[in-house]
Amino acid sequence: MNSFGRIFRLSIFGESHGALVGVTIDGCPAGIDLQEADLLPDLERRKAGATGTTPRQEADQPEIATGLFNNKTTGAPITILFRNTNTRSADYDAIRNTPRPGHADFVLDKKFHGYNDYRGGGHSSGRLTLALVAAGVVAKKVLQGIEINAHLAEAGGNTDIEAAIQNAVDTQDSIGGIISCHVKGLPIALGEPFFDSVESAISHIIFSIPAIKGIEFGSGFSAARMKGSEHNDAIIDAEGHTRTNYAGGINGGITNGNELYFRIAVKPTSSTPQQQQTWNNASQQVEAFTVKGRHDLCIALRVPVVAEAATAIALVDLLLINKAY
Repeated sequence: MNSFGRIFRLSIFGESHGALVGVTIDGCPAGIDLQEADLLPDLERRKAGATGTTPRQEADQPEIATGLFNNKTTGAPITILFRNTNTRSADYDAIRNTPRPGHADFVLDKKFHGYNDYRGGGHSSGRLTLALVAAGVVAKKVLQGIEINAHLAEAGGNTDIEAAIQNAVDTQDSIGGIISCHVKGLPIALGEPFFDSVESAISHIIFSIPAIKGIEFGSGFSAARMKGSEHNDAIIDAEGHTRTNYAGGINGGITNGNELYFRIAVKPTSSTPQQQQTWNNASQQVEAFTVKGRHDLCIALRVPVVAEAATAIALVDLLLINKAY
């Protein structure tokens, strides 16, 4: 449903055009330094404003409502709230009858029998990644000494990000991208074989980020075209460091002490300015359709910090599980 994790457990709530969005984190250790200002740098990285992102501007001012006393976590659930202050819900009136191609409008309407909040995507909106980023800041504080960095490596099939974005603006069509994520400083032996492998945990939460269509760890799909003698990472010391890192820092679902590395694929934003064809529930026929409202031409621009947060959340849960043994 809306929860993730076994020990470091979070639940997200709210809608894109509702009163607020937020997150409750249960299982955070007590005594962690935390204040609202600590959240601001990562929240700023997620904000719109750059060329190719939505014109919608929100303050994204966090309010830590519970679980904090004297700027220290108390061990009780932490609730972080964000008020929505800049909505234009009338832009979405047409979606009731003309679901956006490629978007979740159609399936959400069917799943919730028409009771879902369709404005801005409702609870399935990318706005909910605000909650993931906030929880990720808390997770990063628990993961002391572990460094997580993600960046946009490619947009619209072009490694020249600026040129790709400008082309999207010029053609007025949305584009996707590829995010590369690296984690340094992980201890050996995090993760469990089979169902709670590091890949399983990270993939589970990464796919909660809207618009993600694929993930690969280490050499990923290119491994299928390599020979075993080529792909195997030679171990060069007693600490398990390897000469190459095709495994992406994971063997058998367990961290091996090398850099954890994965890439994720972000699809083009469904809400493209281009005219499309879609089913009209009122007229009961396919009609020309143009999306209204404020949308990102390249949502991938804002995904790196969300990917970092999701990775931190998955890893801190595995770390706390490991400590519980």
